[in-house]
Amino acid sequence: MKVVVSVSASVLGMVIGVGERWRVAALLGLTVLAACGDSTTATPAVAPAQPVRVVAVQPVSGSAELEVAGTVRLKRETPLAFNSPGRIASIDVREGDQVAARQLLAQLDTTALGANQASAAAEVVRAQAELKRAEDLFAKGWVAAPNVEQARSTAVAAQARARAAGFDVSLAVLRAPAAGVVLARPGEPGQIVAPGQAVLTIGEMNEGFVLRLPLADRDTARVRQGQTATVRIPALGPGTLAGTVSEVGARGDDGTGTFRVEVKLPPDSRLASGQIGTARLVLGPAEPGAPISVPATAVFSARADEGFVYVLDPATRRVQQRQVMLGNVDAAGVVVTSGLQPGEQVVTTGVDRLRDGQVIELAGQGPQ
Repeated sequence: MKVVVSVSASVLGMVIGVGERWRVAALLGLTVLAACGDSTTATPAVAPAQPVRVVAVQPVSGSAELEVAGTVRLKRETPLAFNSPGRIASIDVREGDQVAARQLLAQLDTTALGANQASAAAEVVRAQAELKRAEDLFAKGWVAAPNVEQARSTAVAAQARARAAGFDVSLAVLRAPAAGVVLARPGEPGQIVAPGQAVLTIGEMNEGFVLRLPLADRDTARVRQGQTATVRIPALGPGTLAGTVSEVGARGDDGTGTFRVEVKLPPDSRLASGQIGTARLVLGPAEPGAPISVPATAVFSARADEGFVYVLDPATRRVQQRQVMLGNVDAAGVVVTSGLQPGEQVVTTGVDRLRDGQVIELAGQGPQ
């Protein structure tokens, strides 16, 4: 407060008349009030708008290219096994051998199987004789009808066992289901094998080769059967092959969570099962509700699978801090699986200088 009056009212009263004292007192009061009114009132400072850049987020839905590695396989690779347990008598092919359709590949020792077949055949003869005897006795009235029915059931069962024994003997040999190549030979002559235990694996050439690719679920949803793919197999040289997506897996692998996608390859004598190659695929639009991608600079305080972003309210030009769930990170940005809606604007610069509710100014533009 300023000091305006330097002479007291009593001194002035001695100088001037008593009648004028009331005027001086009034003048002093007005002067003091004026002095008080001149003092500057302190007001809180208004924080300036923070200049930042924003971007409108969109789903990961645009077309994009994906390059993924896979393994060359024959479309149909069939493991062959015997239907009955036993000892392998012979295997007539080795890995890499070319085989013709219906070619004999391996045989099982049929000593035990032959004995079972003979025993079943003898049982059929005995059961039929019993049935005939029961029918004769029934015709003479010496046995009841249930005895005949029991004999007939026994005969039918014996015939069924004989057919099963004959089937086992017929499957004691392995033949190639189609023209192809021997891919694996886990069995050896003299080995005792269980029913269904693979002895040979045959790759059928009539179905051709495919490149099997493991794709993540979000990428599998954007691959379509019949679309083209550019395939490069280093073992064949620097050139590329024009492939076609022939199969898109409907179930993910329990261990890896990936889906198997097969790319059919054109005929080429240099192809072999087990070669490594890469395929370049053009991914189509994502399904509704697809994850949203944001620039990596928009995310802060990230931990585990969650983080925060600042979302702009265009009406008030204020930013709001929002928690989001995060997915994979790649060169295009960070995938947000929940917490944002398409079209919302997030701040991409200066997030470390912002606070919740702060007014912002778009970089390069003045206040609106």
